[in-house]
Amino acid sequence: MTQGIQTVGLYVRDQDEALAFYVDKLGFKVHTDVRNGDYRWLTVQHPEQPSFQLGLYVPGAPVHDAATAQALNALVAKGAMPPMVLEVDDCFAAYDKMNQKGVEFTQEPVERYGTVDAGFRDPSGNGWKMIQTRRKVAAA
Repeated sequence: MTQGIQTVGLYVRDQDEALAFYVDKLGFKVHTDVRNGDYRWLTVQHPEQPSFQLGLYVPGAPVHDAATAQALNALVAKGAMPPMVLEVDDCFAAYDKMNQKGVEFTQEPVERYGTVDAGFRDPSGNGWKMIQTRRKVAAA
């Protein structure tokens, strides 16, 4: 039996705003964008990881009741969700490129633990760590 993670969901305030951020600023590609009434299934993929999707979901029906959706939206707005990790070949170059596109960084690139990392947020407040691959640091 073969198993694997196909999609990981990320709660966002506004799917159109999130879609523009992940596609225009991070370079992801749209995988699925379908609607069923008020519900929208929206996923994006990193161009170098075609078997993995990041779901951009708004808390609410049909998955959550109104009280749960409100609580989740409050957590997203506070940036309380666990951070995602984006691996890059060159953290300094990726930082410069993303910063020029208006990505909100919470931490500039720092060399530590044998690698380089930086922190940023999406428009909904979701935290990201951007980490440079170790082999690139070791070769430098």
